[in-house]
Amino acid sequence: MVKLNKIYTRTGDDGTTGLVDGSRLPKHAARMEAIGAVDESNSALGLCAVELAQSDHAAMITRIQNDLFDLGADLATPGDDFAPSEMTLRIVASQSEWIEAAIDRLNEAMPPLTSFILPGGSEAAARVHIARASVRRAERSAVALAQQEPVNPAALTYLNRLSDLLFVLARAINDNGAGDVLWVPGQNR
Repeated sequence: MVKLNKIYTRTGDDGTTGLVDGSRLPKHAARMEAIGAVDESNSALGLCAVELAQSDHAAMITRIQNDLFDLGADLATPGDDFAPSEMTLRIVASQSEWIEAAIDRLNEAMPPLTSFILPGGSEAAARVHIARASVRRAERSAVALAQQEPVNPAALTYLNRLSDLLFVLARAINDNGAGDVLWVPGQNR
C-alpha cells in the first residue's frame, strides 16, 4: 500500500531521484526518461478516460492506466530479476495477452484497412491517437534503456501491444473505422 503524507521531500533538489531499491540516479538518466514517458502516456490516457467515461471503453482505459503504474514501478526497479514477488512489481505476460484479446475483440467488427489513416475522425479518437503516439515514445525510451541496462522483456512487449490496442480502439471509436480519415498519398503535390 502506498501512503503519501508529504508530497515534497526536497531529496530531488540536487537533480537526482530515488528508485525502488533505494538507489538514486540523475533525473535525466535513460531510466527516468522511460519512466517519465510512461507517465506522460498515462496522463494522455487520462484525457481519453474523461472523454470516454460514459462509453463501453471506460473500464478498458482504467485497466490500462493501472497497468501503466505497474509498468512505471517495473522500470523503477533496476536489476535483471524480472520475476514478480510481494516486494517487486513486474509486468507479466498475462497483461499483454489481455491486450491481444482486446485487440482481437475490437477488430472483429471492423473491415480491413485499405490505407493508412490520419489521426483523428472524432475528438475521442483523436485523443486516443495522441495517447497511442505517446505510448510509442514510451516504447522507444524503454528500448533505448534496454540497450544500456536490463529491462523486463514483458514490459517492452506490453508497450508494443498497447500502442496497437490504442490504434484499434481509435478506429472502434470512429464508428468501427467508418469515421476514419484515410491518408491519400501525394494528395497535395
